[in-house]
Amino acid sequence: MRDRLLWIGCAVYALLFTALGVLRYAVHRNLVDFGIFAQTTASAFGCFCNTIEGNHWAFHFSPILYVVGALVAVVHSPLVLIAVQAVAGALVAPPIYALVRRRAEVSTARLSALVVWLYPPLAGLVFGDFHENGFAPAAVAWALYCFDGGLLVWAVVAAAIVLAVKEDQAIFAGVAGLLGWWHYRGSSRGRAALLVAAMSLLVLVAFFAVIQPHALPGAHWQPVRFYAWSGADVRALFPGGIATRLGFIVLIMLPLLFIPFRSRALWLAAAPLAEVLLSRMPTTFTLGTHYAGAWLGYVLVAFACAVRAWEPARIRGLLWWCVALCVLGFVIADPLHPGLNLRPIAKRDVRLDRFLARLPRHVDVATQEEAYTHLALSDPNARLLPERPEARVRACDILIDLAFPMSVRLREYGVTVRALIASGAYRMQRYDDGIVLYRATAPRCSDQASS
Repeated sequence: MRDRLLWIGCAVYALLFTALGVLRYAVHRNLVDFGIFAQTTASAFGCFCNTIEGNHWAFHFSPILYVVGALVAVVHSPLVLIAVQAVAGALVAPPIYALVRRRAEVSTARLSALVVWLYPPLAGLVFGDFHENGFAPAAVAWALYCFDGGLLVWAVVAAAIVLAVKEDQAIFAGVAGLLGWWHYRGSSRGRAALLVAAMSLLVLVAFFAVIQPHALPGAHWQPVRFYAWSGADVRALFPGGIATRLGFIVLIMLPLLFIPFRSRALWLAAAPLAEVLLSRMPTTFTLGTHYAGAWLGYVLVAFACAVRAWEPARIRGLLWWCVALCVLGFVIADPLHPGLNLRPIAKRDVRLDRFLARLPRHVDVATQEEAYTHLALSDPNARLLPERPEARVRACDILIDLAFPMSVRLREYGVTVRALIASGAYRMQRYDDGIVLYRATAPRCSDQASS
């Protein structure tokens, strides 16, 4: 852990992905989740809510967001979310390095860390919209590193951080704890693993029996929709669905040369991989999404455990192949999608930000993704246009920017907006080269300032 190159690598990785994330934000390529978490963290010590979900506790158990909320309270900028996620991604490498270094040479440990930093699924997770899942891989890797080294108090502390990420991590940590207890039964490690399993059960009971019902009575766990299998979904498994899932396994394991399969530690990844593969929707097993956070830490720990057990002369050559395959992954199927997400800042970006800066404080506005993600941190009333044309707009103002014609919400709700304007329900208040602000004619909105 005292290797200077390791920490230089962490710093470079964090700075690189912070810079890439800042550019992506500047060109308005963040999607809905970024706005959701910006509003949630900004209100962490208040309602802990956003205009899409309402109370975030009704959807997920994520107390780790209070840490981010504290940072946002000090540095009131959405760029805090980008930087924090980049740092979390960089910190996956040190425990993998340390796991390998315990039984292998420093050159092997350094190469293992390099593979982690170049691993495409991790890059896709870090570069994507901010999400609590971004903290899971590092927390899991540090917890297992501590457990492996007999640092049991720190292992339990790190496990508590894992449990603070999201409720599904309680399922995975519970399974891992039970496996650890059985393997090390009768020892202090076994008792520590059993404690983690008990903590996991406590989190699950507290969230599903107390917290979520209190946050929103009658609410159901939103991820259930991924597992609401129908007959059509089952039929779609053969052969296309099965092939897609097998292709996903190849995509995540080929850059690691399937090395994790040489370690029994891969059994720890069984539950998180099952979560994404058993979904009826391919979103969960698509690279570049936050769902990779569920399994990444466990797979990389299995990778480290297999690497350190290998013959030193041979494993270094295989690790260089891993480096090459990771780089090739960015060439063939780049999870960052730079052609879509990264471009020079254009006049339309500057114009939209200038327009948004001139809006009244806490304006009640419904808009498209490009504007919502830039309003969310400072405006608790900002919301998205509805995704269904028949849905009702509940905001007093509607803001659209025609310079972003590919906006999903603008395409989904644009016809309805035009109908509302034609009917006289909304009237133009301000126009700036394609950016239009409309005001509802309803009495409840008539007293709001527009400028």
